[in-house]
Amino acid sequence: MKLVSIQSKVNPVKEKSLRHIEGLFAGYVPEDADIVVLPEMFQCPYETLQSPAYAEPEGGITWQFCSELAAKKHVCLSAGTIPELADGKVYNTAYIFDREGRQIAKYRKMHLFDINVKGGQYFKESDTLTAGDEIAVFDTEFGKMGICICYDMRFPELTRMMVDAGAKVILCPAAFNMTTGPMHWELMFRQRAVDNQVFTVGTSTARNAEASYQAWGHSIVVDPWGKVLMQMDETEQVAVTEIDLGVVEEVREQLPLLRHRRRDIYG
Repeated sequence: MKLVSIQSKVNPVKEKSLRHIEGLFAGYVPEDADIVVLPEMFQCPYETLQSPAYAEPEGGITWQFCSELAAKKHVCLSAGTIPELADGKVYNTAYIFDREGRQIAKYRKMHLFDINVKGGQYFKESDTLTAGDEIAVFDTEFGKMGICICYDMRFPELTRMMVDAGAKVILCPAAFNMTTGPMHWELMFRQRAVDNQVFTVGTSTARNAEASYQAWGHSIVVDPWGKVLMQMDETEQVAVTEIDLGVVEEVREQLPLLRHRRRDIYG
């Protein structure tokens, strides 16, 4: 499977962000790509109070744009996340499209990023966003994959639920910041990969030094053994990673962690 990670810059004008993504697709996504992954909040600034202004219903402008982009390039597209408007509420939502542009999965961020680190980052998504309550595991031609969003990845219960549902790859559009990123970003993606014996794929926006929220960047791909296959720096980049999903079963056979779980004790 040929996976393409796009760590893109974000423009405060939604239409300009979409056109920029279109240009990156045209210029850097190879014709034989299988799956393309975009970052969290790729079409708007990651600023909680601004989320409602950028929110769209399912099937809106950004949804249509991503559907058409997937079909035009004939790739599976993990379309980062956007603010979704539904029933008067706003969610941080990820959509997945197949090679024909059909939506095959949808996930609403389950764990909202409400933190206050002394001397570091303060952020409160719950000021404007509503939490989702359903996991998302979906079928692809390569096998089952799961998706979560940024802060969700810190919760091993969620990733284990996706693995129990058959996921061999866990996608995570994300935007860690300059406080949490240096300490936890690589550590977390490697640990979730090792714990669950899956590939983990973290995709961030590029860093903008002028933004109120500065992303750490460093989009990453880790294999089931915990080896970092690809990691960027903070700048805008596009990277291609070859992934052999057969490695998942090889690692699980050699080190059968999942079979050795004591479910009789864990409850």
